[in-house]
Amino acid sequence: MGRPSYDEHTALVVVDIQNDFADPGGSLAVPGGRDLLPVVNAEIDAARTAGALVVYTQDWHPPHTPHFAQDGGRWPVHCVAGTWGAQFPPELQVVGPVVRKGTGGEDGYSGFSVRDERTGTASPTELESLLRHAGIGRLVVVGIATDYCVKETVLDARRLGFEVTVPVGAVRAVDSEPGDGARALAAMEEAGALIV
Repeated sequence: MGRPSYDEHTALVVVDIQNDFADPGGSLAVPGGRDLLPVVNAEIDAARTAGALVVYTQDWHPPHTPHFAQDGGRWPVHCVAGTWGAQFPPELQVVGPVVRKGTGGEDGYSGFSVRDERTGTASPTELESLLRHAGIGRLVVVGIATDYCVKETVLDARRLGFEVTVPVGAVRAVDSEPGDGARALAAMEEAGALIV
């Protein structure tokens, strides 16, 4: 199947393409992350040509958070606000609004919501209101990582009633356990996302 289609009621959501994930020198480098850049830039070009909105999510953590292994969580320190690791790679075209998540130390997996690791309380980011205000009904979701932030963003989008397409060539998985990426794609498809 070819590239997803775009129009003025569609938004391309670019999830967490940041140095710590996409660059081989990043603290949580995802295999093939750098290879995503030309693929995602091509999607951004296609979206812009069709008049679609392009939105970016960005992990933006404080230096200490229950999300990090040093503070009792599971992940190495990554995407600390203002650092090189939190920045978008210079090759990535950034042509739309950026939704930062995890800014208060929450987990920040989904672009739509963050969850307090201690209490489990979830609260929304501004992503849904931004999309609704723009009259968006359909999303194309690309980025890192298939089995975490992409999956949670897609599952939230489906719960909120958005149509969602995920092009498999434009996402990359951590695969902490072999097959995590494939299982994440299956979970997204089961939730009603179109996997192309």
